[in-house]
Amino acid sequence: MNPISLFCILAGVTLNACAQLLLKAGTNAVGHFEFTRANILPIGLKLAFQPPIIGGLACYVISVGVWVVGLSRVDVSIAYPMLSLGYVVNAFAAWYLFGEVMSVQKLVGIGIILVGVFILARS
Repeated sequence: MNPISLFCILAGVTLNACAQLLLKAGTNAVGHFEFTRANILPIGLKLAFQPPIIGGLACYVISVGVWVVGLSRVDVSIAYPMLSLGYVVNAFAAWYLFGEVMSVQKLVGIGIILVGVFILARS
């Protein structure tokens, strides 16, 4: 995989991970809510106008464009497993930003993901 292809794939993964984190930040700002017939419109509007959610959706849109460019250069059997790097980024970012627990099981799973991506990237 050449450097530009790798950049496109990693940029797509990073933007996707950022989108997830921004969506989480937006929902945290709104707080816990239940979707019922009575509150679907007020909660939906509240969510729709949260800056982190708008930013997260923008990251998704940009990530799709970058991902399409990456897929035009890399076999899908290599590119798609690279998306799992987003799990690694999000696990550590959620631990750092949101205080989520980083257990031994999560760390072992992250290690397995990294080994798998390393093996695929070398093929």
